[in-house]
Amino acid sequence: MSLRALGYVGVRSRHLDDWATFATRLLGMEEVDSPRGARAFRMDDHKQRLVVETNGSDGAGFVGWEVEDTGALDGLAARLEAHGVHVSIGSAALAAERRVAGVISFRDPAGHRLEAFHGPEIASRPFRPGRPISGFRTGALGMGHVVMNVRDVEPLLPFYRDILGFRVTDYGLTPYKLYFFHLNNRHHSFAMVGSGRETFHHLMVELCSLDDVGQGYDLAQLEEGRVAYTLGRHTNDHMTSFYAQTPSDFFVEYGWGAREIDPATWAAHETTDGPSLWGHERLYLEEEKRARFRDMRLDAASRGVRAADPHCAWLDAVIARE
Repeated sequence: MSLRALGYVGVRSRHLDDWATFATRLLGMEEVDSPRGARAFRMDDHKQRLVVETNGSDGAGFVGWEVEDTGALDGLAARLEAHGVHVSIGSAALAAERRVAGVISFRDPAGHRLEAFHGPEIASRPFRPGRPISGFRTGALGMGHVVMNVRDVEPLLPFYRDILGFRVTDYGLTPYKLYFFHLNNRHHSFAMVGSGRETFHHLMVELCSLDDVGQGYDLAQLEEGRVAYTLGRHTNDHMTSFYAQTPSDFFVEYGWGAREIDPATWAAHETTDGPSLWGHERLYLEEEKRARFRDMRLDAASRGVRAADPHCAWLDAVIARE
């Protein structure tokens, strides 16, 4: 498989100062040096993971996917070109800006800018969080995951699955088509929602402690309109999380305790119990749409639906520490 993990995300924004506060004081990222007209942030040993650029609009700017080495990057470029996808070879200046050894860029059929890269620059000093947190769960799992709203999932499936090599983890067909894809042991690194719109839905970052999430939730509730989804647990990846409204008109899912999968044995399947086992009340929606999701959760509760993973993430973490 050419792609290994989600490496970095670029965001368009008219509110750079707001992003500096949001990313550091709420999410706990570390702001680092960046080009003029941008803000960059660390999450771990990589020199940067999140880049926010000045733009006349708000939303996703680019999504960077990591490959193993130069040979893998060249092979991916050749495969894309063979399927009629135009590939731009990144200049040395762009690679330096992205803090990587080499990069290419291309677009998916919906027009989203994607990048693939190898050789991320590793910082010489430890990560210094913007607020006291235990850290982000990254490493081989990558930065986290991204979810895009798209007009129709079907035309995009061959591109992501057959050309880029994403593997379907699971999918839902009601009330809209929703596909989750994995590259490694993270349950999903990418997902598409066939909502009829073309927007960036959310970026997920996973914390190493449930307390990090809970304290972030307390901080978010101090700001009017900052909490978009209340605290809850997802049905498929078992993540306990809340969603925060960003300064750029999309969400950040702030979570803990997601399951890992084994790509060698995992079988894609349909899910029918809705996106959340409990919580995740969508505060940003009007009541009619909120009620639809609420009814799905209450139906799952009436049937006693529980996470299938027999392990307790909290207990596993305690045992690992001891």
